[in-house]
Amino acid sequence: MTRRLGGPLAALLVLTGCASTAESTDAWPAPDPSRPVVDLTFVVAPDLRSVDGRETVAFTPDRDVCELVFRAWPNKPATAAFGNSLEVVDVRVDGTRSAPVVAAAGAPEGRPGTLVEVPLLECVPAGERVRAELTFTVTLGEGTDERVGVASTGDAAWFATAFPLLAWERERGWATDPAVDVVGEMATSETFDLARLTVVAPSEYAVLGTGAVESTEEGATAGSTVHRFSDPAVRDVAVTVGDLDVVHRTADGVQVHLGTPRTGTRSSVDRWLEAIEAAIRDLTAHLGPFPYSDLWVTVVPDQTDGLEAAGAIQFGDLDLAEDGWLVTHEVAHMWFYGLVGNNQAAHPWLDESFATYAQALVDGEDLSRTPVPPRAEDRVGQPMTAWAEHERPSAAYVAGIYTAGGSALLDARRRAGPQQFEDAVRQYLRDNAHRVAEPDDVAAAFAHLPAAVDVLREAGAFGPATTTDQVS
Repeated sequence: MTRRLGGPLAALLVLTGCASTAESTDAWPAPDPSRPVVDLTFVVAPDLRSVDGRETVAFTPDRDVCELVFRAWPNKPATAAFGNSLEVVDVRVDGTRSAPVVAAAGAPEGRPGTLVEVPLLECVPAGERVRAELTFTVTLGEGTDERVGVASTGDAAWFATAFPLLAWERERGWATDPAVDVVGEMATSETFDLARLTVVAPSEYAVLGTGAVESTEEGATAGSTVHRFSDPAVRDVAVTVGDLDVVHRTADGVQVHLGTPRTGTRSSVDRWLEAIEAAIRDLTAHLGPFPYSDLWVTVVPDQTDGLEAAGAIQFGDLDLAEDGWLVTHEVAHMWFYGLVGNNQAAHPWLDESFATYAQALVDGEDLSRTPVPPRAEDRVGQPMTAWAEHERPSAAYVAGIYTAGGSALLDARRRAGPQQFEDAVRQYLRDNAHRVAEPDDVAAAFAHLPAAVDVLREAGAFGPATTTDQVS
């Protein structure tokens, strides 16, 4: 996710080095065979203002569990403020109905909570699979400048991370960090096998999903069409439905699907495709193979910036001559957040600082010349709860995580040596592919580059992570 507060993250161009000659061409390691298996169905209302959902999750914990924990992220403050919500209607565990316990966990007063705990009749031992079925509803708020919403003018609805998200971290347990009123994400999700994503939508609208297209067929209800997708390894799901033109193009082996409003966009479709293709090509040269077979990109009428999912991106109607850097940043999230995940509430720098680093590296931006509030540069490793305590929380978060964090990584690259640093980044990606990474994993990846570790330590990236609220 990117928010532009006070202008772009960086404005002055400098040369920051060439792409590494040690470019990886191998596929990434396979995901954990015991990862969760998810089947999702979204039935979109004819007026696009609500969605009925069904989810099945087959989950094999790596430690004993006596409850299941899901997160309802449309209920976080920044999204709920526009009238969006996610409510769980019914839960069954291995066929038996269970009564979920919903806690606010940062949701605004009077709104559904973000934390959904499902007690189990009997504790499930490590290595034993448990199957949960959830029915839920999503209400979409008009004109939302966020990842869930419905257009204020024209016909379009978009919903990412808009389902009960299993909040498990292998080797750590349930992630129960509260939502806070700061722009940015607070989710934690293991990679899962999206066995099937089914979207039932009015036939007059285009549908963009997540993963590879499996089939499209006439729906059981008159005037509806059923769209099916799947992906063997994602940690999130995004869908867009609306009056959109969709073009498909192959870029460096990636199937790119671009949806734009039929009423037109500030930048042409060709310009959008050029920017996306360039970002894939240039980032791959630095980071290694693109993590997904398909990339779904939607230009959303009411958004102003960019929001990433896994294998999917939502953009505002940007003038790419001015804000083309944002395309690079969001595509970089396919590695930092998509391939290698993180607890975004506890360690937001692990995706946002790295995505900013990669974008600045490719686009040649000098983050060191962007003003940073006093002492924000010392707090790169702070959790979202700490940024929420600032007088201007979102501005401090952007300055500390994006600008200061990205700048620290660029400085670490300069001091350690561009070739050696980029090799270490690629090894970090390989070692942590399909995992939820921690700051210690970064420190381990750069341990042989003490100059890089020193820079990040000085920036506060490896501070004590004692604010994460987790239970096992």
